[in-house]
Amino acid sequence: MRSFAFIAPLALAATVLAAPAMAQQVTVTVGGDLTEEVETLGQRDVDQQLARLQTVVERRLARDGALQGAQINLILTELKPNRPTWQQAADQPGLSMLDSISIGGAAIEGEVITAEGERLPVRYSRFSNSLAEVYGYTTWQDADRAYGRLADNLASGRLVSR
Repeated sequence: MRSFAFIAPLALAATVLAAPAMAQQVTVTVGGDLTEEVETLGQRDVDQQLARLQTVVERRLARDGALQGAQINLILTELKPNRPTWQQAADQPGLSMLDSISIGGAAIEGEVITAEGERLPVRYSRFSNSLAEVYGYTTWQDADRAYGRLADNLASGRLVSR
């Protein structure tokens, strides 16, 4: 009997936490100038970045409980790697995937459709200004930083203009 008294409240809490009231739905597509650069960057890398942006935004909004019931439609319009992608390295053998470095980042546009049906535009971009600002060793370091800041801004309501 004692174990039931302990387990029942725990099970109720797990049920409440596992089923959020109205989760937000995030979709990410390619658009703008990026549609012409997919072949250059490599389809695999672009697909991975679409999935990464979606994951970062979903996790951040879920963690903060922000924009409940909203539909977030994002368009990745520009994407610049800090290091050559596999496709770029294959197309240009002189590039070194370890030594070649570049300014990178991402530009994202879209809209948030709130649970009430209100459409709110979203626009965010973040790129390094110089090689001195590039830190980290991954191909998509600055793009990933852009995704995180976009998610932070969405969660706090800074990018959603009413």
